[in-house]
Amino acid sequence: MRHSIFLSCFILGLSTACQTTEKKDYPSTAKKPVTDTYFGQDIIDNYRWLEDDLSDETAAWVADQNKHTFDQLDNIPFRTTFKERLEALWNYEKISAPFQEGNYTYYYKNTGLQNQYTLYRYADDPMVAEVFLDPNRFSEEGTTSLAGIQFSKDGSLAAFAISEGGSDWRKVIVMDTDTKKIIEDTLTNIKFSGIEWLENKGFFYSSYDRPKGSELSEKTDQHKLYYHALGSPQNQDKLVYGGTEEEKNRYVNAQVTEDGKYLLIAAAVSTSGNKLYLKNLTEDNAPLLPMVENYSGDHYLLDSKDDTLYLVTNHQAPNQRLVRVDAKQPSIQNWEDVIPHQDQVLQVSHGAGYLFARYMIDATSKVFQYDYAGNNLGPIDLPGIGTAGGFSGKADDEQVYYRFTNYATPSTIYTYDPDTRKSSLYWAPNIDFSPLNYTSEQVFFSSKDGTKIPMMITYKKGLERNGKNPTILYGYGGFNISLTPSFSVQNAVWMEQGGIYAVPNLRGGGEYGKAWHNAGTKMKKQNVFDDFIAAAEYLIAENYTSSDYLAIRGGSNGGLLVGATMTQRPDLMRVALPAVGVLDMLRYHTFTAGAGWAYDYGTAEDSEEMFNYLKGYSPVHNVREGVNYPATLITTADHDDRVVPAHSFKFAAELQDKQAGEAPVLIRIETNAGHGAGTPVSKRIEQAADIFSFSLYQMGYRVLPEKTFQKPKG
Repeated sequence: MRHSIFLSCFILGLSTACQTTEKKDYPSTAKKPVTDTYFGQDIIDNYRWLEDDLSDETAAWVADQNKHTFDQLDNIPFRTTFKERLEALWNYEKISAPFQEGNYTYYYKNTGLQNQYTLYRYADDPMVAEVFLDPNRFSEEGTTSLAGIQFSKDGSLAAFAISEGGSDWRKVIVMDTDTKKIIEDTLTNIKFSGIEWLENKGFFYSSYDRPKGSELSEKTDQHKLYYHALGSPQNQDKLVYGGTEEEKNRYVNAQVTEDGKYLLIAAAVSTSGNKLYLKNLTEDNAPLLPMVENYSGDHYLLDSKDDTLYLVTNHQAPNQRLVRVDAKQPSIQNWEDVIPHQDQVLQVSHGAGYLFARYMIDATSKVFQYDYAGNNLGPIDLPGIGTAGGFSGKADDEQVYYRFTNYATPSTIYTYDPDTRKSSLYWAPNIDFSPLNYTSEQVFFSSKDGTKIPMMITYKKGLERNGKNPTILYGYGGFNISLTPSFSVQNAVWMEQGGIYAVPNLRGGGEYGKAWHNAGTKMKKQNVFDDFIAAAEYLIAENYTSSDYLAIRGGSNGGLLVGATMTQRPDLMRVALPAVGVLDMLRYHTFTAGAGWAYDYGTAEDSEEMFNYLKGYSPVHNVREGVNYPATLITTADHDDRVVPAHSFKFAAELQDKQAGEAPVLIRIETNAGHGAGTPVSKRIEQAADIFSFSLYQMGYRVLPEKTFQKPKG
């Protein structure tokens, strides 16, 4: 590939080659063409300069766009009311299931509107719990979050990770849990990493070399596993795996068996498929034994008992299975089934001496209890149809906890006694929302090629199917990720206003196993967009809504989904809401860890055929002159180092330049925030209020549809 820059664009800023976008009243955006050549075809990128997150010019563009966007949002008459209702409904106590570490029982709690969850603990009496870690004190704005914590086996030490401004880069801090005192210097430059203790001596972690340029956008593709010995400086940490030019692994992670005898290392070049290695930690200079020597499947350690390892794998099992193997002969040919492959997708957890097999059946949960010999002890009665998660703990726990939720039921915690096989309510939220007033139905519709796709549709009981109901169609469709029913305060407020919330389970996800995932990857990615388009057409044909009242929404890979759908079928929806999206499909792999997404997408360098396919749907490259695009609110964040904001910047610039209709194209850029994880509650509420009020306003509403939470006049 060659790159040619029109240098005249940079000489005193006077050249006419530097065109600007000044259509309607949008802030001006300079065009500074860069030409890339792929397989003899020239591709012009007018907005390459927006990729430079360190430049003052980009910062000025962000400020101008935000000012324009918020000037428009400020004119929506019910935006403040929407925000106030979100705050009121969000303001209820939320807690996690408790867990035991050493002499203490820990749990997370948010009193309601705290920006971050606080970690509490107690020794004997839960009524005298104390604060162990309060991330709300990490920074004034609440933008530094607790990104993970791992306790040593005896619970006397804890290593916790923090994220600043939503970045994927982490700092790790080690604490004495009895005194709550920091015991050594902070470790830095850690990314996409677990923390795995080796007794109380130290721990394993993973990271990339620090980028030479921007830490938020520079490519990172050589992941390494290190061992940190307590009391030693980080620059003396031992490299355990990775770092060779012969074989680059973009994701390297470690697991240590609970008894500390074995280290397992997973090495991957993409988000799907990993090699697996084993090391005996009880022997000096023990070799690294290969268990799986190719990237054709996904495998990870679930548990161990003495020298028997229990692994979850999709090797010869596209819906996953649980196997066991002797650690002394760990290669893949020696693996034996414990829970064999089934027609439904399997997820496995363990606790209280048992195994728990959670199956997805049309994206909803069914759970079975197993013993370690592989005997199925029968199904577990769940509170309803929805998503059950948890069922995990230590081997000597007497009970396990699980959460149950669906689109109309707030997350509720239950205890489960595996000996009596009975559940009991542990905690239910005290929230100003009645699930009994809402209904969820699952429908199946046909995609373009005839494939049956499931979709959950949730709305207020008594809703009339008259084609005029404001509807949000939300999707993802990628990376083997499954969208299962779960409650959201944001969506609850939307439904209070008579809105419909619809979620199809698109190909590319993991709802029906590896085959379903693969059916939405690389040269089959268009299937995902076709599924989403067919979902919209179903909602319209069945009179749930119409194009005038339909908004499509998705984030990250789902932002790509929205961008591709709105550029292929701009007539289909009134509002488009792409969030932190992967929108430049020719260059996504050149930023941060983007190259690891190639299993799902392929890259423009793979082949001429792959280049043409990507160019054919890449949202940035498929905005056309003279097209009436829907009202669009693009959302991103300036510290997103997962999907860099340049994707959204360039897409916004293209849309603002070429929009032929009157519908606005706005971009809302959150400052000091990242891809989503750890975002303060205050910022999440503000963003949700903007998104939902924008959607209703663009659908023609000048007052809220329902009087549910509007203040009386006078």
